[in-house]
Amino acid sequence: MLFLLFLKECLMLEDKVVELKSKMSDYALLVKEMIGKAVDSVTGKDAALAQEIIEVYEPKVNDMEITMDEECINIIALFQPEAKSLRVVMMMSKMVSDLERMGVKAVNIAESALYLADKTNVKPFIDIPRMTEETLKMLDDSITSILSEDTELACDVLRRDDIVDDLRDQILRELITYMMSDSTIIERALHLLRIARNLEKIADISTNICEEAVYIKEGRVVKHNKQ
Repeated sequence: MLFLLFLKECLMLEDKVVELKSKMSDYALLVKEMIGKAVDSVTGKDAALAQEIIEVYEPKVNDMEITMDEECINIIALFQPEAKSLRVVMMMSKMVSDLERMGVKAVNIAESALYLADKTNVKPFIDIPRMTEETLKMLDDSITSILSEDTELACDVLRRDDIVDDLRDQILRELITYMMSDSTIIERALHLLRIARNLEKIADISTNICEEAVYIKEGRVVKHNKQ
């Protein structure tokens, strides 16, 4: 009888974890959409879209963070998971915080978009869209790696972080050159640097998620080691 009760609880816990992963996927899709639209508001000089990021998307992300936190706490309180199940729930809880931080970076980008919307472009938007594409792909793959426990994909994302860093450095070098030749564009250039820096931070957070994916699957800590 006790074994049957134990088996029932294990199955219920497994169902809850599957449900948690599904909700986490929805949360990640919302954050990804938020980031993409924030950059669109910059390149399209769309103040209304930037305002939507701040006034509509940010509250949605914050509400979902609270809901997901409660889900994780309830699973731990009700089922007292152990070993790998506990690692999964704890890392999901950490991922909630990671995604919320990405949402904050998207808001930062939208705020810069509001400033830049009615101003002349410093330079054509080439590198920032490329950086965004790579960053969003890293986010996609990091979510896939943790939900499917794909450590090979997680390690690949860790290695690709250098691509985003290189694009940030390239943007920095170009904008320094522009600012040295024309002091009137300094404030606009600094906002572009802020956008690049926030995209880089989003990519960094994606690598954090990948580190968690490796820990869930193998119980191995790869933080500070991208090999």
